[in-house]
Amino acid sequence: MKLSILMPVFNEEERLERALDAALKVEYPCEIELIVVDDGSRDRTAEILANYADDRVNPLRHPRNRGKGAAIRTAANKATGDYLIILDADLEYDPADIPTLLTPVLDGRAEVVFGNRTFGSHSSYSFWYVMGNKAITTAANVLYNCYLSDLETCFKLMPLPLYRSLRIASHGFGMEAEVTAKLLQRGIRPYEVPVSYRARTREEGKKITWKDGVEALWILGRERVTARRPRSAR
Repeated sequence: MKLSILMPVFNEEERLERALDAALKVEYPCEIELIVVDDGSRDRTAEILANYADDRVNPLRHPRNRGKGAAIRTAANKATGDYLIILDADLEYDPADIPTLLTPVLDGRAEVVFGNRTFGSHSSYSFWYVMGNKAITTAANVLYNCYLSDLETCFKLMPLPLYRSLRIASHGFGMEAEVTAKLLQRGIRPYEVPVSYRARTREEGKKITWKDGVEALWILGRERVTARRPRSAR
């Protein structure tokens, strides 16, 4: 098995090198590749990637900022692994948790695995951020009759062909809701495992806003109404 780790990056010169080091020092139970997409950064991100020496890193670049969903789409198109997982470069998630997400896949217990964050005073910068996340997750549970714990988690592990088949169209953070909605619409219930998390503040570069939450709710409703289960082959 080969795992493709997809890392979208936008103006992360302060954290990028540490994020790359952290991802690559983990002892994975399989072969990996790290595909990093510089999504039109205007800081030293491109320079850092150009000077980072590790054969497992495949740097790509968008000439202008297109959003997280677009960056992941570019990375997924270039990936060569059997499975993929998304890892942001903001150091909010710990790549040391990735082997834990791989365990139920390697054991044959799951095909899709989500990392479930447990929020606390030390791990979330805002009450409203947590409440917004819970509202979006609750909406998905009601619309799709499931019991997810954390829809907006970055850690979504699944087969690369499955991700490509979802045909994610969202350019920005709405891709998280679209991925989850399309999986649930197909009857795929993600296996959840707990992961560590520490949210950064606005001053540290937090990018997601309440507008992204509204978009996520709209996407969940849209996919519930318009999506259709794939027809079985005759």
